[in-house]
Amino acid sequence: MTKDSIDKERRASQQLRARILSATAQLIASQGVDGATTRAVAAAAGVQAPTIYRLFGDKQALLAAVASDAIAEYVASKAHREVLDDPVEELRKSWHLHVAFCLENPHLFAIMEMDPQSSPAAESVSAGLTVLRKKIHEIARKGRLCVAEERAVTMVRAAGVGTVMTLLGQEPDRRDKELPSASLEAVISSITIGKKLKKDDRPATHAIALSAALDSALHLSLGERQLMRELLARIAEHGK
Repeated sequence: MTKDSIDKERRASQQLRARILSATAQLIASQGVDGATTRAVAAAAGVQAPTIYRLFGDKQALLAAVASDAIAEYVASKAHREVLDDPVEELRKSWHLHVAFCLENPHLFAIMEMDPQSSPAAESVSAGLTVLRKKIHEIARKGRLCVAEERAVTMVRAAGVGTVMTLLGQEPDRRDKELPSASLEAVISSITIGKKLKKDDRPATHAIALSAALDSALHLSLGERQLMRELLARIAEHGK
């Protein structure tokens, strides 16, 4: 097989894959995840079911591809957004962008929030959590986080999922437009302090800030840093 024929076959496969993904996304948007059966997708894309299995493996992998493509497009559209200097304000901006994206793409949100252990979009969800952890870590590094980083990540994520689910359960023209801001501010008030540490701040806050800065303490060995993190975690947990 010549190089030209290989390239031609690859392009044809990519075009076929794109057609199947587009058909799947349209079916999910109009009929929900359950409506995107292999038979329905095959009919909508004008292909045989074996072609779907050959290109994607199974329905779970197909849903994962739909989610990954949509999320990748969304991330790419925001790639050049200016990151704010204030990490809390950056969290606020990212939160509202994410909520708006989920409300505009309820079918994608449904895929993302399926059973975490078997969700076809688990990889995409994990990537999103990595981004959130970085934002929370930056807040901690600035000395403004007053709960453990992972607790803050969990609280922000839980509030986000709950807010989107609640709004999607309301009629579009009767949705509580103030709910996203109210939910976020409730979480922010629970996990952060003012812009500067004060002498009377709780020891936990200082411990969290120091723990977040340990990666830059290269004069300490890996073991010493790990021991320090464990000690600081105990202070953070009991030093309120």
